Amino acid sequence: MQTLTDMELTRFFFALVLLLLFSHTFGFLLNRLKLPRVIGEIFGGLLLGPTVLGYFSPNAYTWLFSAFESEGKLISLMSWLGLILLMFVSGFEIEKSLDKDDRRIILVLIIGSTVLPFFAGWVAPSMYDFTPYLGVKNNIIALQLVIAIATAITSIPVISKIFMDLGVMNTRFAKIVLSIATIHDVLLWIVLAVATGMVNAETPSIWQITTSIVLTIAFFGLTLFFMPKAMLTLIRSRYNLLIRSSISGYILFICFLFAAIASLLSVNVVFGALLAGIVIGLMPRKFMRPAKNNVKDISLALFVPLYFAIVGLKLDFVHNFEPVFFLWFLTFTTLFQTLGTVISAKLIKKDWLSSFNFGVAMSTRGGPGIVLATVAFDLGIINEVFFVTLVSIAITTSLFAGTWFKYVLSKGWQLLNDEPDQPLEVSMPDA
Repeated sequence: MQTLTDMELTRFFFALVLLLLFSHTFGFLLNRLKLPRVIGEIFGGLLLGPTVLGYFSPNAYTWLFSAFESEGKLISLMSWLGLILLMFVSGFEIEKSLDKDDRRIILVLIIGSTVLPFFAGWVAPSMYDFTPYLGVKNNIIALQLVIAIATAITSIPVISKIFMDLGVMNTRFAKIVLSIATIHDVLLWIVLAVATGMVNAETPSIWQITTSIVLTIAFFGLTLFFMPKAMLTLIRSRYNLLIRSSISGYILFICFLFAAIASLLSVNVVFGALLAGIVIGLMPRKFMRPAKNNVKDISLALFVPLYFAIVGLKLDFVHNFEPVFFLWFLTFTTLFQTLGTVISAKLIKKDWLSSFNFGVAMSTRGGPGIVLATVAFDLGIINEVFFVTLVSIAITTSLFAGTWFKYVLSKGWQLLNDEPDQPLEVSMPDA
């Protein structure tokens, strides 16, 4: 087992302290300006990254973040813990089942927000020259798939954080959006697996792709239909020493167990954490509420701000940002995603405001957009410019979504026109 030197530990904890300080400070300031706290957290990390600190004081940036591989892995681990816990607390906020009308809305919006934008992204390279943004593998088909995914995806982590910041996580609108976003991300990983397979030495077979799809669907199905009853039995068991010792510890154990099983099955760990949160949310509220609040408090105070700060830390706008291409691709992806969602919402008789609200929510790229950019760049499908563009679009759409929803709530408008329980709270208490 490798150990860290005293200097490595010193640098790691200084990096941790600065990331927390900057993420919380700028998150608080943007919240005071009636902007999404999450954007402030990303901006705090941006200031510590190569764009600002690395540009004006490269030695300080290298000392903090780039000196040793072990420190980089530790920071990456903190980022993953933040993402997993964000998805976990988002999951157990969703405590009520969706009714039949919700399922009908979800099905129609999935089709509208997936088919049109994915097709538009797929045909985009035939109308616009993307070859300057090809990665080192020079695979145009893989690039085409990445463009299609980038046009169609929706963010669960960022939209979840925005809903939590605005105090609307338990509304019908939020539950519908998160249900659609979850399915969007399942489709993202399936298609991305095909794209990444094309740039590897061996192209995955039809059998491998089919197995991956079946495992993903089986994992979701078994978790949602059988685990709640199994969990109730385990909770009531006199032999469950962990829950008798610490309910909060038991909740975290379930979170990481589901993430581990998901990873073992080649299902993304993010979805394992989300499903674990949903299962915990279905448990008796009176029994679980104090422990859930404890887990939520520590997650939102430490790990989640670190996750978003580290996202900002990875950006380099000085060397790898093309404003014209960014504005063009932002307009293109947002237009087709919003258009597909609004058209499908109008087909099921939703009013214009509700339809546009769905369109804004589904156009929020956030975490999946950042993950897509990272995977595609690391595998040589896209170059650095396209990487920064995709992450910038994720941040821009998240900023617009948070600003728009806060404006809607401040006007007293409903996010969904037939939602009876629109909460009055428009922001979370400052931590």
